[in-house]
Amino acid sequence: MRYRRFGRTGWQVSEVGYGMWGMGGWTGSDDTLSRQSLERAVELGCNFFDTAWVYGHGRSERLLGELARAHPGERLFLATKIPPRNLKWPATSDSSLDDTYPPDHMRTFTEKSLANLGVDAIDLLQFHVWSDAWADDPRWRRTMEALKQEGLIRAAGISVNRWEPENCLRALRSGAIDAVQVIYNIFDQAPEDRLFPVCRELDIAVIARVPFDEGTLTGTLTLDSTWPEGDWRNTYFVPRNLQESVARAERLRPLIPDGMSMPGMALRFILSNRDVATVIPGMRKPHHVDDNLAASDAGVLSDSLLARLREHRWDRTPTSWSQ
Repeated sequence: MRYRRFGRTGWQVSEVGYGMWGMGGWTGSDDTLSRQSLERAVELGCNFFDTAWVYGHGRSERLLGELARAHPGERLFLATKIPPRNLKWPATSDSSLDDTYPPDHMRTFTEKSLANLGVDAIDLLQFHVWSDAWADDPRWRRTMEALKQEGLIRAAGISVNRWEPENCLRALRSGAIDAVQVIYNIFDQAPEDRLFPVCRELDIAVIARVPFDEGTLTGTLTLDSTWPEGDWRNTYFVPRNLQESVARAERLRPLIPDGMSMPGMALRFILSNRDVATVIPGMRKPHHVDDNLAASDAGVLSDSLLARLREHRWDRTPTSWSQ
């Protein structure tokens, strides 16, 4: 496992981190397998773990807290997210800070996450949704600063809405944000345009999420793919999206080098960009951990392959189903 500097915090974090959404909110989650997977990740050198209160209403946070307590001698970095008060994803510009992150709500959910994680301080506390329409409201900044000064959090972050990588730039320039989490993968290359340059300028850490485009870049989706009732993927992979996603994944197959998998290529594409501090694939089984963390040891992709992958950029705009 290789490590990278996490922006101005100076933390050295594993360049492949651990996304924990699937452990809390997806069908088929099994706590026993989740615990085994988390343990395997620590064994292989992963030290950055990203969760959120909404992932099972604290279930994922509690699993992470167990892991931290089982490794008191390890420096594990714990990141979580405050849900918006109105529980609407994504945020929209017509909602106000009072609808989403009034100070009392921010503090209440910080305390809930602290209790679920069983720690005195959260390494990285993030807004789970964001709109730059709130950037000039001083209350969110004051509350984050107060939480830092009280020693309840160590750093503050924003998780940017899907396909809106520039809808946070004003907040980043406020000086109150230490990290930004954004969808970045072979298809979603738009963060390179304006977001990454601002992060370099301000020394803000970048967390790349959704490296497999919710499963498209695993190469396992087909036009017949279905999920159990209640699974979030049913609302994302509507027929229009599923058809285009499968077609685009198929066009990538000829580019996969011998001995490399599509998920491995997807992760190494992201790690080839030094603007990224860590990428957080979702992992629910030990063999997923082995496969994904191996991308760090494998290293970056060749310039020639990167150039060909850049031709597969897929610029999308938010829709009713993209959430």
